[in-house]
Amino acid sequence: MSQDDALAFRALHAGPKILILPNAWDAASAALMADAGAKAVATSSAAVAWSHGYPDGDALPAERLIATLECVVEAIDAPVSADIEGGYSDDPAEVGALVAQVIDAGVVGINMEDGQREPELLCAKIAAAREAAERAEVDLFINARTDVYLHRLAEGEAALAEALRRAEMYAKAGADGIFVPGPTDPELIARLVAGIEPPLNVMGRAGAPTAAELEALGVRRLSSATGPFRAAYAALAKAMAGFMTAGDAAALAALGQGLPDLNTRFSGR
Repeated sequence: MSQDDALAFRALHAGPKILILPNAWDAASAALMADAGAKAVATSSAAVAWSHGYPDGDALPAERLIATLECVVEAIDAPVSADIEGGYSDDPAEVGALVAQVIDAGVVGINMEDGQREPELLCAKIAAAREAAERAEVDLFINARTDVYLHRLAEGEAALAEALRRAEMYAKAGADGIFVPGPTDPELIARLVAGIEPPLNVMGRAGAPTAAELEALGVRRLSSATGPFRAAYAALAKAMAGFMTAGDAAALAALGQGLPDLNTRFSGR
């Protein structure tokens, strides 16, 4: 990916249209998403970790992450953003070094979360990531995720105040976008939009407004998170249960109908 790709990815957050951003976990899933019309593709840290046999939560070895990103970038023409969890380290210098590797893999955006750590630590990591991007001369889009709602670090008005406080801190540290997963209530989302200056990213989940409704509220980015992975593997688990119980290959064949020819899709690599 080039600086032009980085600028194109940044422009997708400028509105007025919302960026619908699917989250992939390998080359095949990314290709299907791009071929379905995705203007950009992000990875899901949980889905990538699970696909390699690791739990979510900074457990995936960095080399597995980088190898996955390289495969995703090579598989599609659209810009790629990487979910790097908490940076896989609490040492900002190590986070900066990882971000340099992520950029070398061809990625033009990252998502980094605070989890249950202190927000000051994420600020330091954001600053380190920005320094790495500047050294690489890439206009990296840094999306900072706050888990105030996801981890229930506060409730009610206190949660809103804390989310807004963290969003301001992360923006001052160098974040270009703010991701607040959890809220589905339109009124609350509207208050988040009003109180957060950078583009707001929300998570698609059951009960959440549609993309059109979020766009009308002023949300600029909608992430699928682990939804595609769960849908794919839930279908596989169901079909495998029938196959292993009775050797029912029909269910497997039915699931495979409509899948594009990936051998042709990846020919020439």
